[in-house]
Amino acid sequence: MDIAELQQTLEREIASIKSEADLRAVRDRYLARKGGVISNLLKDLASAPVEERRTRGSALNGLKQYAETQLEAAQKTIDGRPRGNAIDVTLPGRPPLVGHRHPLTLMRDRVEAIFLRMGFLIVEGPELEDDYHNFEALNMPAEHPARDMQDTLYLETPLPVPGGRAATLLRTHTSGMQIRYMETHQPPVRLIAPGRVYRRDGLDLTHSPMFSQVEGLVVGEQVTLADLKGTLVAFARELFGPDRGTRFRPSFFPYTEPSGELDISCAACGGSGCPMCKHTGWIEVLGSGMVHPAVFEAVGYDPERYTGFAFGVGIERLALLKWGVEDIRLFYENDLRFLEQFPL
Repeated sequence: MDIAELQQTLEREIASIKSEADLRAVRDRYLARKGGVISNLLKDLASAPVEERRTRGSALNGLKQYAETQLEAAQKTIDGRPRGNAIDVTLPGRPPLVGHRHPLTLMRDRVEAIFLRMGFLIVEGPELEDDYHNFEALNMPAEHPARDMQDTLYLETPLPVPGGRAATLLRTHTSGMQIRYMETHQPPVRLIAPGRVYRRDGLDLTHSPMFSQVEGLVVGEQVTLADLKGTLVAFARELFGPDRGTRFRPSFFPYTEPSGELDISCAACGGSGCPMCKHTGWIEVLGSGMVHPAVFEAVGYDPERYTGFAFGVGIERLALLKWGVEDIRLFYENDLRFLEQFPL
């Protein structure tokens, strides 16, 4: 075999080495003690003519040293490449995935921030509530429709909660926390009570058996309906924008008198009327009113001295109106394509 041709073949095979397996195969093919091409040629020198033995032996030894040097260099090249889970620092970087807060959390944070700037205190209470704080102290006697089993989720076995009364239901609103706060604090009072509430509602486009509310309460001397209107109009304009129109409509709630609901102008039609606003140009946002004297009597406040107003709004409803979402169920289905659309 011509040694020059053998070296050329060796060089081509070394150049094609891509892995440890390729390197091992080339080394065994040429340098293995048993069966290696160069090793076999060196053994055959014993039968070669004496005049060729010295010259050919010198050339084969040189080829062997060349092969060893080139295979060692190939080994270093392979060792310098990333293997398995190793990091290749030459690759372009990838932006890290950053978590995104849920849109209902974003909306609750915005509502809380608005009322905090107005000087409101944020209070939270138990989701398991007793009948007194959820109904009786809020001027809802036993025969009131809001206490019907179709609206309230009652517990089969009462459970202990703060205040010395046993919980008998899942709270239907966060107004119970207003009662708890007034029982232990004297006026003036200015607070909001955010949290989850529960109703016996079916899950559809606009209803859910579990949703979030923010209820507010202001109590003091000479608090008027004008204070209520100014507070809620300022809140609506801060949340929805200064160009949205607002109006109050008379309504009824057992724990406020007089009572009213706040509407905002429809963003879809600008107030001219469309299917979204049922062709009225207005969309209901929240309920409110002046605190009923019976509520003050239940917590030991003097209704002749103190007046106040209360309001309640659903976080999901605000999110639907703010971002134009048409189905409340989308907030609970955990579809990242939907949840990642909302601004931080």
